[in-house]
Amino acid sequence: MNEKKINKNIAIIGAQWGDEGKGKIVDFLSKKFDYVVRYQGGGNAGHTIVKKNKKIVLHLVPSGILHTNVTNIIANGVVINPKNLQEEIQNIQNFGINTKNRIYISENCFLVFSFHTIFDKMREKFLKNKAIGTTGMGIGPVYEDKIARRGIRVSDLKYSKIFSEKLKFLIEYYNFYLTKFFNYRKIEYLEIFKEAMKNAEFLKKISIDTIDKLDEIKRQKKSVIFEGAQGSLLDIDHGTYPYVTSSNTSIGGVFSGSGVGFNYIKKSIGVIKSYCTRVGSGPFPTELFGKIKKEIFTKGQEIGSTTGRIRRIGWLDAVLLRKVVKINAFSYLCLTKLDVLDNLEEIKVCIYYILKNGEKVRFTPICTQFLEEVKPVYRTFPGWKKNTSKIKDFFLLPEKAKNYINYIEEVLDIPIKIISTGPERNSIIIREM
Repeated sequence: MNEKKINKNIAIIGAQWGDEGKGKIVDFLSKKFDYVVRYQGGGNAGHTIVKKNKKIVLHLVPSGILHTNVTNIIANGVVINPKNLQEEIQNIQNFGINTKNRIYISENCFLVFSFHTIFDKMREKFLKNKAIGTTGMGIGPVYEDKIARRGIRVSDLKYSKIFSEKLKFLIEYYNFYLTKFFNYRKIEYLEIFKEAMKNAEFLKKISIDTIDKLDEIKRQKKSVIFEGAQGSLLDIDHGTYPYVTSSNTSIGGVFSGSGVGFNYIKKSIGVIKSYCTRVGSGPFPTELFGKIKKEIFTKGQEIGSTTGRIRRIGWLDAVLLRKVVKINAFSYLCLTKLDVLDNLEEIKVCIYYILKNGEKVRFTPICTQFLEEVKPVYRTFPGWKKNTSKIKDFFLLPEKAKNYINYIEEVLDIPIKIISTGPERNSIIIREM
């Protein structure tokens, strides 16, 4: 890839249950783009970028922030905890990065308050073994407020009387549940109001009409990456419901979450790990246990960057990926963490499921009850047993690693054009683009 600017807008979307390495791919590609836009989710995202052995984790700020030529936009589909956003921006500045005039948020973003996080955690505790496994950051409750038409947006802060009325109602609503059902103390309005007013000045400085901004960007023929959070199998409509997140993580979320039309984007690009992980509850047909799980977990450092929770580990699932490729109409895939598999004796790919009646299934409904009953059938590959972490040319990869990658392309009927071979931001192989 040369350093010539790209003038086509693209979407980078996770194709599994999140944690695929989207942040690294966006960081790598964004040096050739003008803007990076987050369009859904909230602080429950955790996009990790490693630069010169230093790690920075981004939760709300788009992953283009490390490149000084890139402006970063948090669009209307994202929910924002103002305190967390301020802290994140400060951490970025402490990293030596200038953020002035490089981060903007939509006036239509919904706000996360402290009572949202309290309610989220209390409800998960109450549900016990039926808990979804949320991050406990209040993301779900805010999206619930949004759909129920009681939520509070950044723009409401401009109108203090209306904001005050909305906040009083919202606190009254949450106090009912917190005190009656969870035996929690009453949330004090004045405490929340004062904090909100303090945050208001910060938010007003960076809030804009992002729909107008994106239209202006289009007319100026500037280039944009739309950066997804979580993964398509966590999509509220297309994921393993109810064990999903509260937003549209697949391609549809780009349009509703940023206010652009379908012709704004030229390519949809999927990101997959060379194996599979998920955090929290829910079906996982290819889940691993024992020695191999431990080996992948250790080398892959599979601990959640947002929650610190241990990720579940499994083999690559081509059955689910076939459906995800269809949903998102991917142009090509990016494969990450190839190096994590370097020392394994053998590597497996799930190519179809067997049902209880013996029927073989190569294309599956993404239905929790269905996925909990299937038995995965694998194609087994010999491990390459060589270090791939320094390799930057596809043809220099071990033959067995190339065979593995080529098979994934074949079984999913889609090319893999970017391969990540290590945590460092430049540990990347670019095939034909």
